[in-house]
Amino acid sequence: MASPLVTTSWLEEHLEDPNVRIVEVAFADDDTKYNEGHIPGAVWFYWKDLCWHEADREFLTPEEMAERLGKIGVGPDTTLVLYGDPVQFGTYAFWALTMSGHADLRLLDGTKTKWVNESRPLSKEIPGFDPVAYTPGRGDSSMRVGRDDVKAKLGQPGRLLLDVRSPEEYNGERVMPPPNFDHGAERKGRIPGAVHLFYRNIVNEDDTYKSPDDLRALFDSAGATPEKAGEVVSYCRLSHRATLAWFAMKFILGYENAKIYDGSWTEWGSIVGFPIEK
Repeated sequence: MASPLVTTSWLEEHLEDPNVRIVEVAFADDDTKYNEGHIPGAVWFYWKDLCWHEADREFLTPEEMAERLGKIGVGPDTTLVLYGDPVQFGTYAFWALTMSGHADLRLLDGTKTKWVNESRPLSKEIPGFDPVAYTPGRGDSSMRVGRDDVKAKLGQPGRLLLDVRSPEEYNGERVMPPPNFDHGAERKGRIPGAVHLFYRNIVNEDDTYKSPDDLRALFDSAGATPEKAGEVVSYCRLSHRATLAWFAMKFILGYENAKIYDGSWTEWGSIVGFPIEK
């Protein structure tokens, strides 16, 4: 399979490809920015509406995801290109759809930031696609780690916890990155033993990933390499930023044991009986 990370030039060349579908994944439940201009042909999704079950705090099963994607004309063989607003919501959707079993996923390197910087075309047209039948694929949740597993292996060799939140969150000064309203967990701090790597250091100013050599040096400086740590489990506040690190480790650096604790600090910082440190 081709690399899941695609360039802006590759995507522009494939805008008219009937087997390619583009999805903009947004942080805010408001499509105003999308309506002001998006990559031509891109369908808009609020991240929860794409990735989560309607009632449960759970990701979609392959059957549920097949139904959701089939409604926008995505079949099991469609090349699905994701980009986030902001960047980490693209990688979060990539992770969720990997667990739901879509086979041909791509991620736009640089998201809409680089696309706009390069003066590539934007559209205000809201695309419509006929629904298609989608036979569910085989899901893969092997890269997902739960809270009990994290707690059970605290301090054990062979696993490194990688906290990719802001320095203020990691140091126990806030539970939400500045300058936002500080909320999201009952306690401030970090999971015991976690090392820090600020997620914005993984990408450039235009939201493209840094070079493989720069990424390798960055993760190595945090001790987050297979040789030093074995398994690397990333977390943040709600796992969006953690997926940015997971994608870099798995698909750019080739780590086989990169995983995500998806409950992250929103969960860990509020559970009775779970330890923290500052």
